[in-house]
Amino acid sequence: MAQTAIEEVQRLTSTAQARARREMRTLTQERLSGYLFILPAVLLLIVFLILPILASIVLVFTDYNLLTPPKWIGLDNLSRLFSDKRMMTTYWNSLRITIGATVLNNVLGLLLAMGVNRKMPGVLRYLLRTSFFFPVLITTASMAVVWRFILTQDRGILNYLLQQIGLPPVPWLSSVRWAIPSVILYDVWKSCGYLMVLYLAGLQGVPEVLYEAAKIDGASRWQLTRYITLPLITPTAFFCIVISLIGAFQIFDNAYVLTEGGPGDASRTIAMYIYEMAFKRYEMGYASAVALSLLIVLVSLTLLQLWGSRKWVHYE
Repeated sequence: MAQTAIEEVQRLTSTAQARARREMRTLTQERLSGYLFILPAVLLLIVFLILPILASIVLVFTDYNLLTPPKWIGLDNLSRLFSDKRMMTTYWNSLRITIGATVLNNVLGLLLAMGVNRKMPGVLRYLLRTSFFFPVLITTASMAVVWRFILTQDRGILNYLLQQIGLPPVPWLSSVRWAIPSVILYDVWKSCGYLMVLYLAGLQGVPEVLYEAAKIDGASRWQLTRYITLPLITPTAFFCIVISLIGAFQIFDNAYVLTEGGPGDASRTIAMYIYEMAFKRYEMGYASAVALSLLIVLVSLTLLQLWGSRKWVHYE
């Protein structure tokens, strides 16, 4: 009897061990499959992002012009940053563009999303959404050429319309005063449709039952927006602000095609300045130093936004 019990225990133990080995083998196979699926993305990330960043950090400490081997110069490129007035000008231009584009893109994107989220015929809804999103699909450089034609002082359509209502023509692209507003205007037209889609997804994620309960309590339309819609889309708003701020700070093609950074350096952005240092003057080491400063600024702004988001972003 005792021998039979011992054999039964041994059989059960053996079965449990075999089951554990099968589960472990299955788990290992699933993990291996997962790693193989993400391997291409990881390789692309390493080759096209991690390695260039590391190479750029090394170039910061060298004098390199693409034609001769890099020459180690220590901290000279970094110390040059603090005395470079042109870099400060381009940073100031980028900051003004970033503030203007971020505010207008998010405000207009939210208003457009609230507009197309209202009840309306299906055909009209899809027509409006497509129309507002259409500029996002067009290449930046090609539309910048069109906008350059629209904003031309002598033959531009916009100045023609201004003159028809008795206003003087505005030197949109050739004036120090109007160059940056022109870049912001084009960026808003190009980008607010993308933010509209993101805000629309946020609006459609608000539970309808909250609106119905508030309406039963007699809430007005403004109160519905103020106390239900806006608080519940703050995670979407936070995401939109972060990506639009980072994108606006790196504006290159808009300003390059519209104004080429001019007049003078009036609309030259920090991305254009890095391009000029690297591929026109072939000062790769100093261009890497400026790029590193931009990376530090963007990371600092993102961390600052993450810290500030705890006070106004509400998660369910």
